[in-house]
Amino acid sequence: MGVGEIAGLVAAIAFAVLAGFMIYPLIRLGKLFDQIAETVKESGEHAIPALDEGVTTVKQVNKSLEDVNRISAAASTTANNVGALTDLYGSFLGRPVIKIASAAYALKSTAASFLSEQKKGE
Repeated sequence: MGVGEIAGLVAAIAFAVLAGFMIYPLIRLGKLFDQIAETVKESGEHAIPALDEGVTTVKQVNKSLEDVNRISAAASTTANNVGALTDLYGSFLGRPVIKIASAAYALKSTAASFLSEQKKGE
């Protein structure tokens, strides 16, 4: 055996040892990839029901918002009707009530003035 063959044999042994050391990290890396694949699969299985629940929740919120919109529209209509009714009563009853109040005040003032002059004259 010559020097070249011994060097080739040493290189082959070194390569075999190096390959032996590289097998362990590759096996670990393979297990890691398997765990990642399983985790992705499980999260996909859990994500679909969560998305379905999210869609159901959004539908329920939209339904509730539609109810709130109907209620606020009814309240707005009621407020407008009350405002119109107040204006109607104000215009229908306001002037006569003011006239009656002013007539009552004038009658009271006249009576008070008349009574005060009666007392002075006595």
